Amino acid sequence: MPMLKIFVGTMYGGALDVAEQVAPLFKDAGYETAVLEQPTLEDLIEERPDLVLFCVSTTGSGDFPGNFVPFARALDERSPSLVGVRYGLIAMGDSSYGDTFCGAGRRLDEMLEGLGATRLGERLEIDAMETFMADDAALPWVEEWIEDQQLQVA
Repeated sequence: MPMLKIFVGTMYGGALDVAEQVAPLFKDAGYETAVLEQPTLEDLIEERPDLVLFCVSTTGSGDFPGNFVPFARALDERSPSLVGVRYGLIAMGDSSYGDTFCGAGRRLDEMLEGLGATRLGERLEIDAMETFMADDAALPWVEEWIEDQQLQVA
């Protein structure tokens, strides 16, 4: 059974909630799933999953949430080759912060691409100003992502 890992970057639990809500959709599609609240670079490179989903919120200044900083720092400092890593990205933010809206997700996307990872489809950006419950946007996006990217294995 292929493995999907969901890497979570969250301040107040919103991104974790999204990860936990979408995980069953991947189980239904035939994946073994793991939701990682304290992700490490080793989770990505030593036990490489078949598919990765990042659920990352953004702090007010456009930075990564505290629990995600060690992962992002290790990614930046060690610059591992991520060729062959296939991922999707759900970025969460608040458009009232202007230029830093979804800044963590956008920056992560650039980092991953720069290391050779392949994003499947478009990044989902969820605006807290427009979507009160982030999973209202995430669930249909993940269903469509699984279908559009032909990720169904079961």
